Amino acid sequence: MSMSSVIDTLRDRLAPASGAARWCVALSGGLDSTVLLHGLQQLAREFDYVSLRAVHVHHGLHTDADDWTARCRSLCRDLDVPLEVRRVDVDLDSGQGTEAAARRARYAAFESLLDEGELLLTAHHAQDQVETVLLRLLRGAGVKGLGAIAVRSRFGRGWLVRPLLSLGRPELEACARDHALRWIEDPTNRDTDLDRNYLRHDVIPALRLRWPGMDASIGRTARLAAEAQELLHALAAQDALTVMNGKLIALRRLRELDGSRQRNLLRYVLQQRDIAPPSELQISGGLEQLLTAREDRNPVLRWPGGQVRRYRDNLYVLEDDPEQLADAGPDTIQWDGHEPLALGAIRGRLTIERLAGEPSGLNVRFRRGGERLLEADHAHHQRLKKMFQARGVVPWMRAHVPLLFQDEELLAVGDLWLSSEFATRLGEGARIRWEGHADPF
Repeated sequence: MSMSSVIDTLRDRLAPASGAARWCVALSGGLDSTVLLHGLQQLAREFDYVSLRAVHVHHGLHTDADDWTARCRSLCRDLDVPLEVRRVDVDLDSGQGTEAAARRARYAAFESLLDEGELLLTAHHAQDQVETVLLRLLRGAGVKGLGAIAVRSRFGRGWLVRPLLSLGRPELEACARDHALRWIEDPTNRDTDLDRNYLRHDVIPALRLRWPGMDASIGRTARLAAEAQELLHALAAQDALTVMNGKLIALRRLRELDGSRQRNLLRYVLQQRDIAPPSELQISGGLEQLLTAREDRNPVLRWPGGQVRRYRDNLYVLEDDPEQLADAGPDTIQWDGHEPLALGAIRGRLTIERLAGEPSGLNVRFRRGGERLLEADHAHHQRLKKMFQARGVVPWMRAHVPLLFQDEELLAVGDLWLSSEFATRLGEGARIRWEGHADPF
């Protein structure tokens, strides 16, 4: 295959994105990304408005990683393409396996450097698609997973584009050899202890002997699955119009859907919040519990990275667990009231605006139980627990609402309530603000 044929393919794939002025190539230095960079470097000359650059991620996992980085620098210098090298820390204790953890770190680096509207171009080809579909099929994926590798998708502030997906590795290798290109051979690509390599070297060649047209068939299955997923996405978006109550899922309306649409809607909401979903078994069992538990219960569906909680008539989809994310700190925080007080990602920041005088003994605490507040226009102290319930503050956030004391007297509960005396003491124009915290309602 000639380089001109590769460029023709790139031109066709990038035509829908012809208005994008910035292209960023994910460069490993291997065969596929080397061919991609050469092709794009030549194609970019046709578009004088295009700015082309490359990024190489150094995972620090292989003894030759520094040599690979040097090779990428040399290649980009020869082609006069700016290169950015990103070093990442791969979380080997995540339980995902080395390959998946490295991929996660790599794409996090890509996302962080992508500019608004920029295209991230990767060198995935037809054989990558076959391997991905088979891997996901063996892991029990649904239609979204079987849709496998999309040609184009939203990514960070820009787009992820895979313009070589219609070409096979043999075609790319023929192009590279015909043009005397040099590339890196990663020895780990031969390690059949890794699932993808086992499929690539041992399983797929045997399948092709029996079914020579399997690559095209699997590619067709992936396209059909992607179309089916688009329909499910559209159905969920339609259901969301009637079931969603702002950011919350209204239980009564959710119960009006059949089980498959309930699960489809939950997956849709998780995707909209950029939360990785739990397993299909967890979704089915968890939804059943959330929908059928007694009214006096507050059931929770938890999984690494997300959770769904029920409170009263709604389901709350949360990215993290407030009980685990609350910043550990002293039980009592002394405060002069004049500077904003940072309390952490969940608990936010407390500020008193236009505070007069120099109040002494101010301190911030969190619930221990039994707190009472004499609110303005009330004759008697009220239990804080009852006030939270009446206001609809969700149970899992009640322990994270900052309580402002002066010595042992409760003056304010976040910016939700002030004591009668403190409201008078603040005076006209002064106010307390609680900001940057997780939503308590």
